[in-house]
Amino acid sequence: MSKAEKTRQLIIEKTADVFNSKGYAATSLSDITKITGLTKGSIYGNFDDKEEVVIAAFKFNAKRLRDSMDAAISKEETAYEQLMAMLNFYKTTWKKAASQGGCPMLNAATEADDHLLFLRDAVKDNFIAWQKKVSTIIEKGKAEGSFKVHLQTETYAYTFIMLIEGGILLSRTLNQITHLNTALDRVKLIIDQEIVN
Repeated sequence: MSKAEKTRQLIIEKTADVFNSKGYAATSLSDITKITGLTKGSIYGNFDDKEEVVIAAFKFNAKRLRDSMDAAISKEETAYEQLMAMLNFYKTTWKKAASQGGCPMLNAATEADDHLLFLRDAVKDNFIAWQKKVSTIIEKGKAEGSFKVHLQTETYAYTFIMLIEGGILLSRTLNQITHLNTALDRVKLIIDQEIVN
């Protein structure tokens, strides 16, 4: 890795948590220089503008979340166990995520929808990747014979994402994990009643 690549990576890693907790729009260039210890010239020597830093920091946050979830899922063998691992991942990591500013997917989606339109494609791509991950697990369950064959896989995957993200939103807003747990319990009920053979 070249010196420029190392500097670029340092900027991304140092700013990722701040962008997630303070907000992508609210985090200023002064915040970025303070966090990294670099000058404005160094920041703009590695990124064209703040928008490029925002996108890179979001992608870093989303990948970190995805890698952690994938690690939890990959420990399980069957499709059912993998879906349960995904639900358990959110149940067990909520407190830590809340202390670090919340779900990076939800945070970025809110800002991209309102005013940071340049961030929308990156956010959309990450939600689609999550949907594909869940869809792959459901398809695996069909192949195993443990899930019903005639399921609308993509619809169920997006339903799970909507419930989880909605639960996170209410739990963060009201500072009570109860709402996330309710959403996760609902996803489990859907899996048990509508998906499992």
